Formats: sequence, C-alpha cells, structure tokens
Amino acid sequence: MADPHVSRASSPSPLLALPGAVDSAAGSVDHGVAWHYGDPFTEQRAATTGVAVVDRSHRAGIRLAGDERLSWLHSITSQHLTALPDRSSAEDLVLDIAGHVEQHFVLTDLDGVTWIDTEPTHGAALLDYLQKMVFWAKAEPTASDELAVLTLLGPDLEHGALADLLPVPDRPYAATPLPGGGFVRRMPWPGEHAADLLVPRDQMVQWWQRLTAAGAAPAGMWAFEALRVEAKRPRLGLDTDERAIPHELGWIGGVDEAGAVHLDKGCYRGQETVARVHNLGKPPRNLVLLHLDGSADGRPEVGDPVVTAEGRTVGRVGTVVDHHELGPVALALVKRTIPADTPLTAGPCAAAIDPDSMPAQDLFQPGRAAVDRLRGR
Repeated sequence: MADPHVSRASSPSPLLALPGAVDSAAGSVDHGVAWHYGDPFTEQRAATTGVAVVDRSHRAGIRLAGDERLSWLHSITSQHLTALPDRSSAEDLVLDIAGHVEQHFVLTDLDGVTWIDTEPTHGAALLDYLQKMVFWAKAEPTASDELAVLTLLGPDLEHGALADLLPVPDRPYAATPLPGGGFVRRMPWPGEHAADLLVPRDQMVQWWQRLTAAGAAPAGMWAFEALRVEAKRPRLGLDTDERAIPHELGWIGGVDEAGAVHLDKGCYRGQETVARVHNLGKPPRNLVLLHLDGSADGRPEVGDPVVTAEGRTVGRVGTVVDHHELGPVALALVKRTIPADTPLTAGPCAAAIDPDSMPAQDLFQPGRAAVDRLRGR
C-alpha cells in the first residue's frame, strides 16, 4: 500500500464538515474531498460566470531542496527547468524508457525551494523515483503535507474583494507568496481564469472562510472535473494507461505553451520516443472529447472500451462527468485513424466524438520532410 503521508492527505478534508458537502465516492481517487456542496450545476456555473473555490487538498506534496534541485530535475524529466525563474511554475512528466507516461506533476520554485504536487495516488511512486535518482546531486526530495491545494475558477477571480485579497499573477504559471506562508500560482487551465492556492494545511479552513467571504462560491471536484474535461486536459491514471505517450495527451510543449514536454532540451529517459513521434511519426491514439447519450441506463466507467458499430474496440474511456451545458461527456483515447463522425459506443452509452476536439493531423514534421527530400518527393 502507498505511504498515506505521500499518496494523499492522511485524513478526510476538514472542509467536508461544511453544510451541504458531499464526499466523493468511496474508491474514487478524489475520496476525502467534496464532490459537490448540494447543487453541482450551479457550482459549475459559478466557476464560469463568477468565481468558485474547489478543495483539492488531497493532492500529494513533495518538497525539493538543494542548490542543484532544478538542474537535477531538468536532467531526469521532460520539462526544461534550468532557466526557470524564481517564483515560477511548470508542468512536468516522468517517462519510462519507451516514452510512456509514468508521472505528471506541477512544480513551483519559490525562494530556494521547489514545491511539487501531484495526483493523490501517485505521490509515493513519484517520491520513490526522485529519491532513487539523486545520486550525488545537491537535491533533497522529501514527502510534505505542509501545503494544501485550493483552486479558484472564474472571471471574478480578478475583480472585487478577491482581487484585493489575493495577489494573483497575470502570467500563467507565475507564483506569488501569500502572507502567513504558501503561495498563489496562476494556471492556464481548466479555464482562462484559474489559480491554485497552496496554503499551510493548518490554515486551510481559515483561507476557505476568507475566500468565500470575499465572494467565492464553494464548489466540489465535480465542477473542477467538468471544466477540465471540457478543456481536454488529461489526468494521470484516469485518462492515461500504461501505453500512453505525451503526444497522445496534448502534453507537448514548454512552459510558454502550457505543455509538459520541452522539445529542445538535453537527454532524458523516454526522449527517443518523443523525438521520433515529433519528427517522423504520429501518435497511435488521440485524446478526444466524447458526447454521451444521456438517455442511456448508466454511464461508462474509466477504462471501459470505446467500440464501433461493428464491435471493434478503438479506444479507452477516461474521465466521465455531467457538464452543466454539454450534458454527459467523457475524455477518451481513441485510435488516430477513427473519423470524428464514426458511430461509437462507450459502456452502455452511444457516443460521438466532438469534431472540435480532434487534434490537427497535418502538422509539419521536420524529420519526415527531410526524408521526403532525400527521396525526391
């Protein structure tokens, strides 16, 4: 069993004691934080038209100290970190030797310490990997439940009493210290107006009270997940499987591109697959948005197959959620060659690919162009 002090908060969030709070389902990766506070669609609307605050305090935390922490992390992960400015953040991946995604995390470097937060069930494995890779580097990764994540969503984040309360940076991934400890970082997703607050865990309830008093509506993970699915941002372990590679998931790009894989950096484990797909090939699957038949009896579950009318399995279901405007939707990894208008089934539901979610297929590939020139094409 994973170390509970690393994989998730050791006890349910104290915010579950708030009026109307409904815990995420037992067995869910989000169990221990609120799924909603009694009116999930109103909570979603608040996150798109006003401002909402979501308890994500079950995120696993790692503290990384040491003078060589960024250069060392740069050498073993997919993101370019050697020139990361102080008080800046990035998304990053750990890949296996074949280029499959093993870990996805967000890091913030602030005043001499790098703070890492990741999925609640992946913290132990990520910490174990980092500790095994230290060797002689001046880098010290340790488990930390010191900071808890609260996420703010909505256009009113930058107006009124909240703007007076919080020093939210304008630039995505920038971070600003908070009075009393912790920091606020701007995020480019799941919507245009998003920020994470990493606050001292023993101050989490007080911060929640300040935020709601300043106008933020309490919202559960249902609201966060609905907007994340709409934005087509994958979540490790839900929207990925053991075969997933970064190109399939939209994680290609540096910090300025809101990606997790920089294409112009030195060698790291799995880089050969990233370079080969980028220069010569195409990913075998694409992450797409599925619209589900709301009249069906039930919903698909994570890992269910996506099947054609002929019974051929062409994909895998990821996150499934009911969206306040789109209805029941899901993320899915489907074969790249499947046209958007192909009739599909996902679990008990008829399903259709949102054509706007299909990645462009005609991107310029420098390696392929060079091969074509050599062959006189």
